[in-house]
Amino acid sequence: MNIVDLHVHSTVSDGTMTPKQVVHYAKEKGLRALALTDHDTIDGLEEAFMAGKTFSIEVIPGIELAAEYKDVELHILGYYVDLHDSAFLHQLDHWKKAREHRNEKMIVKLNQLGFPITLKDLKNLSKGNVITRAHYGKWFLQNGYVKSISEAFQKYIGADCPGYVRRQLPTPKECISMIKEGKGIPVLAHPFLYSFSDQELSAVLKQLKQEGLRGIEVMHSTHTLHQEKTLRHLAHHYGLLMTGGSDFHGTNKPDIDIGVGKGNLQIPYKMVESLKKESSF
Repeated sequence: MNIVDLHVHSTVSDGTMTPKQVVHYAKEKGLRALALTDHDTIDGLEEAFMAGKTFSIEVIPGIELAAEYKDVELHILGYYVDLHDSAFLHQLDHWKKAREHRNEKMIVKLNQLGFPITLKDLKNLSKGNVITRAHYGKWFLQNGYVKSISEAFQKYIGADCPGYVRRQLPTPKECISMIKEGKGIPVLAHPFLYSFSDQELSAVLKQLKQEGLRGIEVMHSTHTLHQEKTLRHLAHHYGLLMTGGSDFHGTNKPDIDIGVGKGNLQIPYKMVESLKKESSF
């Protein structure tokens, strides 16, 4: 099969499969290639590369960075990033520390609400990897405060909830520049999750293209056929590469499966070929 998935998460951020397990699972599902795009980290890529050799499946180095655009959190995917670029790694470490500071504030807020969560609890749940709100949700579930992780988000840790602390995020331009400095290809993730109108999205893409954006995720588990058609039109209009991914997180998003999303995806290998032509990897 020439089917791929260019948006996949592992336990290194907020997925529930290790990088090796994700790669093995992708092979079992018949995928030809996948991109591991964990949040704010590339720590799982070496394991994924080794698994790719073991299971004979192509692994594309990736990352997903969060940025703030006019009070909206945008996500920028980076493909074919250089794992050994010192400036890229230094900036990642800086943003990791900002995330840790946010965790400290969230723990204080939740403690004040009567929940005895600790940083040690979260580190145990994340197994030393990036701590995300999914780990908070898992703590709430394991300690009997909620019946599902989604309930934890709805009641306590989602945006505007009592235990939520907003992250201090870089701008999209800073994320794009960082990815490009790391020899990667910056792509806007899941554009229709930001609640932009078609006109607003077009304006955002125009600005981000001027700032160095090279692609747009036209195929995603949450996109309708009409939305995908709109994104393909915008990609052609602004001269952007087209990518696609399920946004697989394992059991943290049980309705989304690798490669097929909610059953609506069939992402062609030609999208990988387009990225390769753009890349210096």
